[in-house]
Amino acid sequence: MLKLIVTDLDGTFLNNQHTFDKDYFVKVHERMKQRGITFVACTGKQCERVEALFDGVGEDIWILGDSATRIKKAGQVIKDFTIEHSVAMQAIEKIEGFATDLSVIVCTRQAAYVHSSINKDSYKMVRGSYEKVIKVDDFNKIEGEVLKITVYDGKGRSSQLRKHVETSLLNQIYIVDSEANWLDITTFGVHKGETVKTIQSMLGVTKEETASFGDGENDVELMDIASYSFAVNNACENTKKAAQYVMKQTNDENGVLQTIEALLNVGS
Repeated sequence: MLKLIVTDLDGTFLNNQHTFDKDYFVKVHERMKQRGITFVACTGKQCERVEALFDGVGEDIWILGDSATRIKKAGQVIKDFTIEHSVAMQAIEKIEGFATDLSVIVCTRQAAYVHSSINKDSYKMVRGSYEKVIKVDDFNKIEGEVLKITVYDGKGRSSQLRKHVETSLLNQIYIVDSEANWLDITTFGVHKGETVKTIQSMLGVTKEETASFGDGENDVELMDIASYSFAVNNACENTKKAAQYVMKQTNDENGVLQTIEALLNVGS
């Protein structure tokens, strides 16, 4: 019996306008709740940004935000995972040494921090995923523990950047180039798959009772924690290979909600 549904947001649940069909979600989510199924949004977005996205339609959902470094429900942080401060600063130093035209986002429990030199377009893009953003002249001045570091590279060098950073920080961080333009760094051993396992343990849910949805390189681990794993049609090849099923629909076609509805119909 299905008890847990976990989905990535960008490129998976959200359409290319970074929104979703709220009326359809309310209809499907109500059926999920009637069946005792928990819905989880698992994303690189800041938890507070996800809360804003689901405002009025999903206050009782679970959120694995900030690249699954925070677990939040009903406005309360249940658990979070931080990077050792010295390791975080070393990673930032390596990133800044790689190129000067990167947009670096350093996330703490309080806010997402960007450098004051960030250009207007990049800042607008950051605001799409982060509700609270603060500009600083020096990342070393950031107070509070670091949850994750995200880098946007308009030149698509994330694979090279990953190799540059991980060489000196092996076994101290988890690093993934989710797309050619995006790279995420969290503490060692913390990624979407492991954080979902934490929720499974908290809720007493097994892999056999879990369904997951994803599209990017950072969703490969999501395919392994669920017996019913789905890659949207627009997913990267590695996620498609890792998934149990590849959907016919893309993220622009309500693919996740259609598939959840089909699962509910099978089980009714």
